[in-house]
Amino acid sequence: MSKIILQAENINKFFHNPLPFHVLKEINFTITRGEFVSVIGKSGCGKSTLLYILSTMDTDFQGTLKIDGTNISGKTENELALIRNEKIGFVFQFHYLLNEFSVLKNVMLPALKLGKYSEEEIEHRAIEKLKIFGIEKHALKKANQISGGEKQRVAIARALINDPLIIMGDEPSGNLDKHNSQIVFEIFQRLAKEFHQTLLIVTHDPEFSAGTDRVMEMDDGRIIRQ
Repeated sequence: MSKIILQAENINKFFHNPLPFHVLKEINFTITRGEFVSVIGKSGCGKSTLLYILSTMDTDFQGTLKIDGTNISGKTENELALIRNEKIGFVFQFHYLLNEFSVLKNVMLPALKLGKYSEEEIEHRAIEKLKIFGIEKHALKKANQISGGEKQRVAIARALINDPLIIMGDEPSGNLDKHNSQIVFEIFQRLAKEFHQTLLIVTHDPEFSAGTDRVMEMDDGRIIRQ
């Protein structure tokens, strides 16, 4: 039986502005190691709110969230920050690279923050991640000297640097043209198949979601298909 990486049990979320608004309703699912899962649904259905909770950035919810078997409820902000840095890799619609740093340094940053390995080892690991995507030749360029598609590949390499249990993406191909969107999709597919990387990706792109192992569809704060 595959190892459960992420488990949501009866998650409910309310916004108060000023009256209570029930934004997530009875969310239940599990994601196992190596699964490539997409989350789809109309704007405003709760996709991003759910991702924010699953990434431990929002702890104001009802229900149980377990990452790698650990219940995140009651954890301190420092404990949650460590879980995020060690177990979760993030890829966003915008790459959020730091232009004053080289491509290599951008990839290294989360590992330097975690402090698990020496700087020399982190640099070696970062080069290895860049090689996966065929962009190691850009390692010493500044982040603003490479193309948009290359920047998103660097962002994915950065998300992988701490060997996370799961990569979470919020519209990671949303800012890219069709060609680069396909490249990003193929990278994710390869990570799942070759490296058994677990992926949970929020997307509006029906072609992207159609190629994933499993599609979770949301409507009005509920998962209506998974």
